[in-house]
Amino acid sequence: MPQSSLYQEEHYPSPLQYTWMEFKKNHIAVAGLFCFAFFLIITIFCPLLAPFDPNMQQIGDLLIPPSWYPNGGISHLFGTDALGRDLLSRIIYGCRTTFGISLLLVVVAMFLGVGLGALAGMSKGFRSSFINHTLDSIQAIPTLLIAIIIIAILGTGLVNSMWAIALALIPQFVHQTRDFIRHELSKEYIMAAKLDGASKTHIFMHSILPNMGEMLVVQGTLALSVSILDISALGFLKLGAQAPSSELGAMLLEGIEVAYIAPWTIAVPGGALFIMIISINLVGDGLRSALRNRLLH
Repeated sequence: MPQSSLYQEEHYPSPLQYTWMEFKKNHIAVAGLFCFAFFLIITIFCPLLAPFDPNMQQIGDLLIPPSWYPNGGISHLFGTDALGRDLLSRIIYGCRTTFGISLLLVVVAMFLGVGLGALAGMSKGFRSSFINHTLDSIQAIPTLLIAIIIIAILGTGLVNSMWAIALALIPQFVHQTRDFIRHELSKEYIMAAKLDGASKTHIFMHSILPNMGEMLVVQGTLALSVSILDISALGFLKLGAQAPSSELGAMLLEGIEVAYIAPWTIAVPGGALFIMIISINLVGDGLRSALRNRLLH
C-alpha cells in the first residue's frame, strides 16, 4: 500500500468559502440576500414582468384600490394612481430605475475611487497630503448635500443626478482604499516584494488589489444603500428624475397629492424603497460579521 494512502489529505475551506459559511449562519442576512437577488431579477427582467406599460393612462381606472382592499380587484394588484396608471408596473420599472442606476453608480464610483485611493495610499509628500486633506474635508459633508450642490451647477434631471451621486460617492471609496493600502504596506509580504525590486504599480496590482475584494464588497453594499436613498430623495425634491418617470422617489412625490384619499399611492413605492434599503443593509451587516469572524479564527 502506498505510504500516501495511509493519510487522508485535509481540505481547508478557502477564505471565500469560509466567509460564506459564516454568512449563512446569519439567517436574517440570508433573507436580505434573497431580497437583494429578487430586486436584481426585477432589474434585469423588468419588461417581461410588468403587466402594463408604466406610463399608460386608463381614464376609467382612476385610483383603483389594491387587491387587498375590500373593493379592490385582481386586474391591478397594487391599484392605480391618479392618472389611472398601474402601480405594480410602475413599481417594477421604478425598482429598475432606482436599483439599477444605483448599482451602476456604485460601480463607477468604486472604479474611480480605488484609482484615486491607490494614488493617495502609494504616494508620499505633497501629492499624498493634498489628496488626504481634500478627502477629509469632503467627507465631512453628507453625500446628499454634495449631490444637491453639484445639481445646482449642472441642472436638474436624472442624468445630472446620476453624475452628482457618483461624484459624491467617490470620496468614500478613496478613503477606504487609502486606509487599506496604508495598513497593508506595513506587512511582511509587501516588504518582501519591495526587497525583490517590485515597483509600486506591481505591488498594488499583484499584492494589494487581490486582497481588497472583500473590503470593496462591504463598502459597495453601504454605498449602494446611500445611492438608493440619494437618488430617491433627489427625485422626491424634483431635482432628479422628472415626471412621468417611474422612479420611486418621484412616485412618492406624485402620491402625496392624493394620499388622503388613496394612501396606497405612497405606501406601495415607500414599502418597496424600505424593503430595498433594509435588505442591502442586512447583507452589508452580514458580510461584515462574516469577515470579522473569519479573521478571528
